[in-house]
Amino acid sequence: MTWDIRTRTNMFRRLPVEQATGRLYGGRHRLRVVYRTRDLVVLGLGVMIGSGIFKIAGEQAAGTAGPAVLVSFLIAGFVCLLAALAYAELSSIIPVAGSAYSFSYVAFGEVWAWVVGWALMMELLLAASVLARVWSLYATQTLHDFGVGVPSWLGDLIGQEKGPDLFAFGILALLVLMLATGSRLGLRTLWFMVMAKVVVIGLVVAVGLKYFEPGNLTPLVPPAQPAPENGRTVLDAVLGALGGGTPHVFGVWGVLAAAPAIAFAYIGFDLIATASEETDDAPRKVPRGILTALVSAVVLYSAVAVTFVGMAGTDGLARLDQSGLLLATAFDAAGSGAMAKIIDIGAVLALTTVTLVLLISLTRVIFSMSRDGLLPRPLAGMSRYRVPSRATLLAGGAAIVMSQTVDVLTLEQLVVLGTLFAFLFVAAAVPTLRRARPDLHRPFRVPAAPLTATVTMAAIGWLMLNLNVRTWVYFALWMLAGLLLYLAYGRRKSELKLLLDEPPAERPVLDAPPPGSPPPGSPPPGGLPPGVEPVSGPLSGPLSAPPPPPPSPRPGGVPAPETPYPTGRYSRRRPDAPPVPPARDPRRTSPDPRRDEERDDGREEPPHPGGRHRR
Repeated sequence: MTWDIRTRTNMFRRLPVEQATGRLYGGRHRLRVVYRTRDLVVLGLGVMIGSGIFKIAGEQAAGTAGPAVLVSFLIAGFVCLLAALAYAELSSIIPVAGSAYSFSYVAFGEVWAWVVGWALMMELLLAASVLARVWSLYATQTLHDFGVGVPSWLGDLIGQEKGPDLFAFGILALLVLMLATGSRLGLRTLWFMVMAKVVVIGLVVAVGLKYFEPGNLTPLVPPAQPAPENGRTVLDAVLGALGGGTPHVFGVWGVLAAAPAIAFAYIGFDLIATASEETDDAPRKVPRGILTALVSAVVLYSAVAVTFVGMAGTDGLARLDQSGLLLATAFDAAGSGAMAKIIDIGAVLALTTVTLVLLISLTRVIFSMSRDGLLPRPLAGMSRYRVPSRATLLAGGAAIVMSQTVDVLTLEQLVVLGTLFAFLFVAAAVPTLRRARPDLHRPFRVPAAPLTATVTMAAIGWLMLNLNVRTWVYFALWMLAGLLLYLAYGRRKSELKLLLDEPPAERPVLDAPPPGSPPPGSPPPGGLPPGVEPVSGPLSGPLSAPPPPPPSPRPGGVPAPETPYPTGRYSRRRPDAPPVPPARDPRRTSPDPRRDEERDDGREEPPHPGGRHRR
């Protein structure tokens, strides 16, 4: 693969890693550093531990897998762990806010980056809208369980599955306002709510074990039964067309079929990568945060699943009211009504943190795409709070409109499909960059990358095929609309295209010779400039300069690619290379940096994440 810029108007033009990580956006387009490793773990748990932890195990055990849903949790966790390894490596190379969008821009090209970014926007926007609706339903149920009276005129405007809903509107408006006025307040709030719901989960496991019956776990794998027609998936349709088979629930097939729905519960670790630009020493801390958060979530979900199924059993779960939180209903049936109320509170807190993190991530994806010119660039501007308030207000406004006008509760599987689509590209990007850029410094490396990437893509593809046919149709329509938008706007306004279209005189960096080569017009090593005669004398031979040292070989003896871009922040540097001076904001003209700091709205700009770890 040749990494060059010969196809300036090509939709498949790739963004070099050096350009992605080393560009100077200036204070108006730079995110401030606010996250540490433990903050990233809390961010991940905030989005992965939602109300589903109190419900999904019972739903899948009662209707799909039986007690073997415990195995389904481990299968889904293993697949997500494979994807998390890919995110960890790419985040250590390209620690920017765009996450899978930016990874795809570097590995595959602009049009594929747009496709992935458009899928992420659908996933995050729809997820925030869905969870705002679910938050309204559970908040209304919590008020009812605590005996709080609701006026009749208000009862028709809260807890609604579709149509106008004041609770859904209010929670989204509150979170958007919080994020638009500074992320530190949002981070403190997130810490408090995540710790509170972890305490609730601990109480659920501790109290639930008192009602645990080992006999409820047998038989572990119930006999297979025909699946309902309304749950027909793409894989069912393909297998039925090829062999005339009938889809089943329970049995071994049911254990596998439950994994995609459970994977939806684990989705969220990938959103940690969108906080890379706001993390100190991101190449090392972001991979740790991703893997720690995912493993913690798998442990918590598995503990609740064992407690849940052991309390009620498959038959007991099937008899419970499916409209509310199954775990709260199970505790009610067991005679522990106080625990049911605690679960109500935990579910409301859990949904709040998930919605908060989804809005943060949606804002960062929009910010990155607009900064690259694929969306209107003003959206990447920073407010006086040093956050992308315009992108935040746009994302929040779109989520509010969607939650009030669309029957979003019927579109939950679109969230899963959009996420798995991004996972697929991230998994494929690891071996692609290993082959194309083995010189890049990788603080985290996926073990056995080719094999791991192949297994990951196969597992993700299988999960995608287990989604409904209708979901695929909606997804195809969304992607078609996005492609038309890219052709109409993003392809022409791309910052990379505009940069490459500049005359050579206006872009000296891009026309610079490859590292180690002499400047244009200079004599060859050992030669003299034109018109200068050699000098004879006691020195043997003409005066000449020693030839420059050869460039350092790359791993595996692969020659370094010729690229007109400067060495990036996280690339390997030759041992003989001169020291790199600190980067300057092009807006700064004063030799005194303190005077320039006063110009940036009275606040000092933080260093680029990981900037002190140059090599």
